[in-house]
This record gives sequence, C-alpha cells and structure tokens, in this order.
Amino acid sequence: MSSFFIKKKVASAALNKGDKSSTFLKRKSNTDDGTARSKKSSKRMNEEISSDSENEGPANRRQGENEKIEIDETPQEKKLRLAKLYLDQLRDEEEKKAEEESFEADLIAERLQDDVLEQKGKLQRLIAKELIAPEPEEIRLLRGHKLSVTCLVITPDEKYIFSASKDCSIIKWEVESGKKVHKIPGGHKAKEGQHVGHKGHVLCMAISSDGKYLATGDMNKLILIWDAATCKHLYKFTGHRDAVSGLAFRRGTHDLYSASHDRSVKVWNVNENAYVETMFGHQDKITALDCLSRERCVTAGGRDGTVRVWKIAEESQLVFNGHEGSIDCIQLINEEYMVTGGDDGAVSVWTVNKKKPLATVKQAHGICGNTGLEQPRWLSSVAALHNSDTIASGASGSHNSSVQLWMCGQGFRGLEPLFSVPVTGFVNSLKFSSSGKFLVAGVGQEHRLGRWWRIKEAKNGLYIIPLKRKTKESEVVQ
Repeated sequence: MSSFFIKKKVASAALNKGDKSSTFLKRKSNTDDGTARSKKSSKRMNEEISSDSENEGPANRRQGENEKIEIDETPQEKKLRLAKLYLDQLRDEEEKKAEEESFEADLIAERLQDDVLEQKGKLQRLIAKELIAPEPEEIRLLRGHKLSVTCLVITPDEKYIFSASKDCSIIKWEVESGKKVHKIPGGHKAKEGQHVGHKGHVLCMAISSDGKYLATGDMNKLILIWDAATCKHLYKFTGHRDAVSGLAFRRGTHDLYSASHDRSVKVWNVNENAYVETMFGHQDKITALDCLSRERCVTAGGRDGTVRVWKIAEESQLVFNGHEGSIDCIQLINEEYMVTGGDDGAVSVWTVNKKKPLATVKQAHGICGNTGLEQPRWLSSVAALHNSDTIASGASGSHNSSVQLWMCGQGFRGLEPLFSVPVTGFVNSLKFSSSGKFLVAGVGQEHRLGRWWRIKEAKNGLYIIPLKRKTKESEVVQ
C-alpha cells in the first residue's frame, strides 16, 4: 500500500513538475516570441523611419526646426522674434520708399534746373543731330485758302493749327486727320455790319500759352480776339494807324503785344479787354514781333535795318544792327537768343548781350536770277524750336524755294545746314510744334506783305513736315 501511494505521489509530483516546466517553457516561448515580434516591429519601424527620413526635403526639415524653435522658445522670445521680423520688413519698405523719393527728387531737380536755365536763356537741348530728312510722300499738304497763306499758329496741345490768308479767312485744322474743323470766312468792307470776320488781308496771328485766346491782325489796322475752342468772336482792338504786322502773347499770361507799320508797339490786356501802353522807336515799318515769358518783346524793323528788344516795365529799348537789307522776320530761340532773316538772303543768330550777330550765314538759300543780275533768295520766314539748337528758315524765289533746317553750334556761335525740304512758292510762315515732332510751313503764290511778283505753279496751303529722329538701326545703316 505504502509503495503504491508513494509511486502515485511521485508520479503526481512528476506530473506537477512537468506541468510547471511546461508552463515555464510556454511562458518562455511566449516571451521569446514577444521579444522577436517587438524586434521585428522595431526593425520595421526603423526601416519605415529611415525611408521617411530619406524622402524628407530641406523645407520639411526647416519646418521641423521652426516647430522645434517654437516649441523651445518662450512667449516673450516669440514676441521679440516677431518684432524683429516686423522691423526688418519696415526697414525694407522705408528703403524702397527712399529710393523712389530720391528718383522723384532727381526728376524734380532736373525739371527745376531746366526751368532756371530757361529763365536765364541758357537752356539748349541738343537734338538737331538726331533729325533726318523726311521722305517726300510723308509731307502733307492742307488746302482750303483761295489766296496766299500769310500766317499760322499751332495750339499748345498740338492737336490743331490755325491759318489765315489774303482772302481774309481763318481756318482751324485738325492735325491728325488734316480736316477743317471750322472756317471763319472773310468779308468785304461793304458788308461790315453783316460780318464778324476780317475785311482786309490777315497778316499775323498769335495764340495764348493756355490755348484760350486767338488774336489776329489785318491790313485794316484791326486786332480781333477769338475764343480758340469755339472760334467765337470776343473783342476788337483798335488803335494802330496802319496795318498790324506782328502779334504775340506773353507766355503764362493774357498780355498781348502788337506791332504795326505805323512803327509802334502796343500792349493790351485781353482778360480786361483793355489797352495798356504804346512804345515808339523804329524808323520804318515794323515787319515782325515775338516774345516769350519775360516782360519784353523783340521786333524786326524792316528797312531801318535794326532789331530791337523792348523792356516793357522799364519803358526802354535795345537796338541791334547787322543785316544789309530789310529785316522781315524774327523769332526767339530762348529768353536770351533770337534768329532773324531778311531780303539780303542772310540768316543771323543774336544774343541780347551783344549788338552784332553771333553767327550769320549769307546767301543761306543760294542765289537766283539771270547771269550778271544774281540776287540772294529772300528769306521770308524763320522759326526756332524753343530751348533747342534747331532753327528753320523759309526762302522765296521764282524757282527752287525751300525750307532749310539748321543746327546752332555750342553757345549759338555758328550755324550748320542739316537738310532742306523743297517747296514751291513763298514760305510766308514757319512754326515748330512745341514737342518738335513736326514743322508747319504756310505757303502762298505771293509774299505776305505785298504783290511784287506771283508764282503761278505754287499751291496756297499748309505743308506739315514730320521731323523724324534717328534710331539705332538707321545710325548703323548710315
């Protein structure tokens, strides 16, 4: 019995021991499996992390770094960092603004310097070398006057041209289309009560610098003032004792200067419809007049052979001599320099500081006439592109009339021919547009001041001559 129970006990103990060992083995195997699994999963995770880190770009890394900085920094440090960024942004904006302001200041300074030089009469823009002769087909002819064109003006905005003629009419033209915008017809003395226009040959005209008023003068001693926009008649000035031969508005004002064959210069105030004063000095008929912004004007004295500068405020005058014949046309280049032409065929450049011309070209347009009776071609008009080195002269003759462009030398001490544009007839008036883009010539069969001879083949009208500038391509070709 005892042995039996002992065996059974031993067997049960062995069984219990086997169960415990198997449980231990099971646990051990489970733990081994867990570690293996964890190792495998960690290995996979490592593999996955390594593959993600390979795909990460610099932007993601930077973002991570920024996030790390944001996580690491305190609120106070964050405020300080943002304040610095804001200050840097403000500094950049201020620098840009300062650059723009300095650029604008340079432009303003340059403009002011030009204005000062213009007032002193020392501004000379060098553009003559850039000009090239236009092709014949580029020159336009506007026809509408029955008789010779005697004078013309271009509006300050360069959109319109006013022209007048010996047929007593005034025509307003549109530059771009070349069409007539308005015509003020001429009349006869018999119809004086029925007609508001001129009854005598219109010899001169002027337009105010703001384009508001147009003034015209005729052989019947009258000056008529018109609204330039509507061509409506406003005022009539009487006082001259002979034909009115020159008109000019003082720039920036509505003061009007007039010259006449009665040898006087008169001053008028158009705003107040009033006469101001009269000045005398010339010994012969005054043929032309011009002025700019100063309170003074210049006149050509025809057969007395003098050019005069009238100082209105001081009621004094300066006298200049230089031409050998009648001085028939004058134009200011700037406040200190002017150009004249006469029937001696010479074109001269003057300064108000010297009594004699700085430069003269005799026989500027050549000579004409039979052998042994040659005479220089008569200069009937001159024009100047204000504050530049470019001037133009118009000759009149029985053959080969032309408009000649000239380049003034440094300090206006010299004249060089640029090119000429052939025109048939008397070139009675020349005007540059203010921008220098075109030149307009008023041409007729007769001279504006008389009927000494007539060119039948000439066409009464306006020639619009474009002034083209050289481009880099044309410079290379030439």
